[in-house]
Parts: sequence; C-alpha cells; structure tokens
Amino acid sequence: MKKLIFKGAATALITPMTEEGKINFPVLEQLLELQIEGKADAVVIAGTTGEASTLSDEEHVMLVEKAVKQVGGRIPVIAGAGSNDTAHAVWMSKACEKAGADALLHVTPYYNKASQQGLYLHFTACAQATSLPIILYNVPSRTGVNICPSTYKRLCGISNIAACKEAGGNLSQMAETAALCGDDLVIYSGNDDQIGAAMALGAKGVISVLSNLLPEETHTICSSFLEGDLEKSDSLQQKYRELTEALFMDVNPIPVKQAMRAMGYDVGQCRLPLCDMDSAKTEKLYGVLKKYGLLGHA
Repeated sequence: MKKLIFKGAATALITPMTEEGKINFPVLEQLLELQIEGKADAVVIAGTTGEASTLSDEEHVMLVEKAVKQVGGRIPVIAGAGSNDTAHAVWMSKACEKAGADALLHVTPYYNKASQQGLYLHFTACAQATSLPIILYNVPSRTGVNICPSTYKRLCGISNIAACKEAGGNLSQMAETAALCGDDLVIYSGNDDQIGAAMALGAKGVISVLSNLLPEETHTICSSFLEGDLEKSDSLQQKYRELTEALFMDVNPIPVKQAMRAMGYDVGQCRLPLCDMDSAKTEKLYGVLKKYGLLGHA
C-alpha cells in the first residue's frame, strides 16, 4: 500500500470571509484550532468547500501558507490545486508545495469535458510537477467528467498518485476501482452520507463537509469502523443523517456556511455567484440545527 496521507476524517474546510468579501484569517486560525481540538485527522484547504473557484492565485497560496503555519504539523494539510487548465494546475501544484502543504487534491478538469486519455495526461503532468502525494478528486456532478476505474488503474501506477476522493456516489464503480487498484490507490469517500458504505468497500475514511460542524463525531464514525466497531459507526452515521442531508439542500458550501454562522462563527457569506439560500430553506436548516442543539453553539 502507498503511504497513507491520513485515515479517518479530513475536513474540507470552509474559507471564512469578512463583510467586505476578503479572507478572514483570524477566523481561519480559530476554525483550524477547532478542527484539531475536535480530532480531525486532516484538513483540506482551498477545495470546493473552501470556494477555491473564486480565490485569486495570490489568495489561494496565502490561504495554504497561513493554514500550514497555524497547524504546525499537528495534522496533514491537503491543498486544493486543481484547475481545468493543465498548465495552471501544474503551477498551482508547485506553489502549494512551496507553501508547505503535505499533499495535494486535484479535481478533474471542469467544463472542458476531457476524454479518459486527456484525464490521464492531465493528472500525469500534475504529478510530475511535484514530489507531494496527490489525491485525485472525482465529482462528475460538478465537473461534467468521470474518472473511470480503468483510468484509475493507469494513474495509480504513478508513484505519487496516492489516493482518490470519490464523490460520484456510484458505489459499484468504487468497488470496481478498489478491485482494479488494490493497495496502489487509497480510496476516500467524498460523500458524508456514504462513509460506512465506502469504508465497507475498503475506503480509509472521508473528506467531509459535515466535520466543519462536528469534527469529533465525524472522526469517530471513521475510527469506530476502522477499529471494528461497525455498530457504533453505523449508529453515529444514522444519528446525523438528517444534518448531513441538510448540509446539501443547496449547492455546497452555501448551507454549511449558513450553518456555521447560525452556530455563532463569524465565517461570512459565500462569494458570488453563490449566495445565501431563500428563507424557506434557511428556516429548514435552522430547524435541523436546533434539533441537534447546534444553534448558537459556538
């Protein structure tokens, strides 16, 4: 097996913003400390949940640098480095490595709708640009392209392509990927509602949105499974099912940012073109948070 970047729950961290729409670095430091105190096994900075698509290159790299400095090696910092432009993804890989990241997360090129050969060449170029381990991020609903199991098989032959985040929701495809790649590719669930199912197929954990709110509970869902206490893991996943669903009632990270604000964290709003949910959805979200005792929890 290739070296594990982490096992358990990595938090796909939101990027807090000021009222003026700038990155709120003091709140970022607060959120990172809450994650570490809550036993998060790693953090992902500047991923989808971190609104990477609206960050400038300068902001993106600075966000990684600040996170690395604050974490201070206590848990792995995984930096989003993906792009639909291979040359830009290569540049970002080098910049995030220089910023001190422990690993990189590379989403499939969006909008272009690359072929499987195009995906192979894109990710190969990214891997060759850095010595860091890379997690491939498959999320067809957002990018319009899917990494096929046979392409994973080709890619896992590259030494520093270490893992994948599977957010396609297709458990049959995940099983095929696990069978084809074996120990040469670590699988992480990219969906909070499929943690147990993915781990039953061999996944080593999750890259999670839920753990922004509940890092320790999400960690325990994974650690219990890995320790063989499947009943506890399943019970916790079922306990927080309604909250998990509420965090995806609109496009991520809109609900999780509104939830964090309702809990009392000064994380601000999403950058346009993402905006707050309408009043009906917001009221529903607040009702779920209240049910779990999270309103004003901070």
